[in-house]
Order: sequence, then C-alpha cells, then structure tokens
Amino acid sequence: MIGAEERAAMRGLLRSVNDHLGAPMAPAWESAYWAVPRHAFLPSTVWVGDDLAECSRETAPETWLRHAYADTSVVTQINDGGQETDPDDRWASCSASAPSIVFRMLNMLDVRPGQKVLEIGTGTGWNAGLLAHRLGADRVTTVEVDPVLSADASRRLKGLGLEPQVIGGDGAFGDEAGGPYDRVLATCSVRSVPPAWIAQTRPGGVILLPWESPWFCYGLLRLTVDGHGVASGFFSPHSAFMLMRGQRTDLKIYRDVVRDDHEPVESFTRLAPRSVAGDDWAAQFAIGLQLRRVWRAWHENPDVEGVATRLWLATTDAASWAAVDWDGKSPERFTVWQYGPQSLWDTAEAAYDWWRNAGSPGPERFGLTVTPDGTHTPWLDTPDRFVPQLG
Repeated sequence: MIGAEERAAMRGLLRSVNDHLGAPMAPAWESAYWAVPRHAFLPSTVWVGDDLAECSRETAPETWLRHAYADTSVVTQINDGGQETDPDDRWASCSASAPSIVFRMLNMLDVRPGQKVLEIGTGTGWNAGLLAHRLGADRVTTVEVDPVLSADASRRLKGLGLEPQVIGGDGAFGDEAGGPYDRVLATCSVRSVPPAWIAQTRPGGVILLPWESPWFCYGLLRLTVDGHGVASGFFSPHSAFMLMRGQRTDLKIYRDVVRDDHEPVESFTRLAPRSVAGDDWAAQFAIGLQLRRVWRAWHENPDVEGVATRLWLATTDAASWAAVDWDGKSPERFTVWQYGPQSLWDTAEAAYDWWRNAGSPGPERFGLTVTPDGTHTPWLDTPDRFVPQLG
C-alpha cells in the first residue's frame, strides 16, 4: 500500500503538520497517520487550485501524489457529483481537508480510550479511518449524505481492514440509534447547531464543529453539553469548511434579490466597505455573529459608470439589500444604496462599530450557548456578555 515514494511524501507532510501545530503529533495519532495513509482515501481524479483544475493519478501520478501530501485541502467532488461540461461551471462540493486542520481538530476533540465518536460528514473516509484506528472501529460511527461518497468511503476503509459504521443519510439528524456519544465531530460547517447532535451527546461530552455565518465562513466551535441539554463553548480561529448541504443558501443578486422596480435610498458613508467586508477576518467573524441573516458579495469593475468596486449586502430572505460603491478615487467617500425594510449598510456599520468599541476581539474571545429550544446566543468572553443580534 505504501511504496517508497509515498513514504517519503508522508514523512514530508508529517514534518509540515508538526510545524503547523507547533509540537510533534501525539504518538497515538502518528501511529494512525502511518497506518491510514491519506492517498489511499483520495479518488483517482481530484481538482486543485482556485480554478479547480483537474488532476488525474493515471495521467499525472507525481503531481497527484504531490497534492495528496501537501498540507492543503484537495477537492474530491465537484457539482455534487453531477456532470459538468464547462470548466467555468465547476464548484467544489466535497474536499479532503488540509491534514494540519484534521489533526488540530482531532487534538481538540480530546478522545479517550473507550469513548464513542459520531462523525458528521464522512467525505473520503480518512478522518473516520484515523478515529477507527485510534479507538477501534466499533467505537466510531460516521454519517454521509451523498450515497456515492458514502459507498466509496466504506470501500476504502474496508480495504485497510477498518470498518466503522458508515451510515448514509442527512447528518443533521445524527444517529439516534447509536447514541449517546462521548464526542461528536462535524467535518462540514453549520450556521446553526442541529438539535440532534446535542441530544445524542452524553452530559460532559464534546461537540466540535466548523462554523459559518452567511457573512463569513470561518472558525471552529467546541461545545460541552451539560446535564440539561445545554451546549456552550468557545470558538477558535481555525479554517473554513464546506457548508452542510441542508443549510445552503442559493441566492444570486440579480436573479433573486434586485428587481427593476426597486427604488433604493441613496446616502453616503466614510466607512470604507473594505473595513467591513475586507481582509480583516476578526472583523468579519464578529460582524457575522451579529448579522446572522445577512450575506455579502463583491463586484469588481461592475458595468456602472463611475463605480470601480461595489459591495453587495442582502438578507437571506431577499427582502432587503444594499450596495456600497467606490469610485476608485476618493478614499473617504462611498455611495450607499439601500432597499427594503432593513437598512443593511446602516446595520453593518453598527456591527462594525460595536466590534471596534469592544476592542476589536478575535474569534477566540467569542463563544456560543445553544439551549434545548434551539436558541443560539453568541457572547464575548463570558456567557453573560451577549453579542448584539442586529440582523
């Protein structure tokens, strides 16, 4: 299974992961790393780079192996497995996560011998294989919504003598028959924590999941479940994952939001839209926690006279929208257009101001509490310091 080329590539990746984590991998996880090689869980065709260029093991084996053992994510399915005829229409629907984030999450999960783990999102099966090697296959259950991915992962796991329970179905419902679990690990991001995950976790158990708001996909959330069905814990500033399929928002500005008969209100702002929706991930994370129903999109060089860049905002129900225009010249004056019952740019400015006034905290200072009735309450530093919910 592991030839000389693969072994050399695995040694190089191990060094990269250890550097990224800042410490050598725990011996139990290193043992799993060598016994469950990543390349054995990748399909023969993967897609790489921003343009999702196709890379085939049959036609470019050295390049394929290099991607298999780079510390980056690798797209393993496009377009939900459907046929695509135009490379410009490709979009990623499943990927093998960067190995460093895989092992970071396994460390954060803090599994112990004898514990039962439920994984949401089998994907390639590599993560389930690592867990099965560490805990025993009978202690691991993994759920995958895509039947093709589920079957392929099951086959790969069996090929290595690992047979955790692989369930085909919607991961939002977890696995009631197999619960309660000591640990629940999601490998897809969510915008709200499914109640089933909390209900199927033992008191004192841990749920680890990637977080996403419509505004910004970023961060991990580690929740501990108490004896009353309440889950609470802190975020950490790591990674971004594909959204759970059942929570996707399929909206486009000109198809679903803006209409010819809309008459927006014009105003001006001195707050640069790049400050609100640019490269400052801490700002975007905090704004996303406050604007739980608002998404954004950049439009570079729109076909509008006098506009070099436009930032679009819209509610997920498409009832309100805003556009903020920069003319490419003035750094302190931006034209704002707002339509609908909520003035979205005003709301975004308020969210940004709150974050600045709070000392510009990073994601690691924020937390979330989820109660049995499904209420999600984000907070800063302590659960009694609530984050305002503005939209």
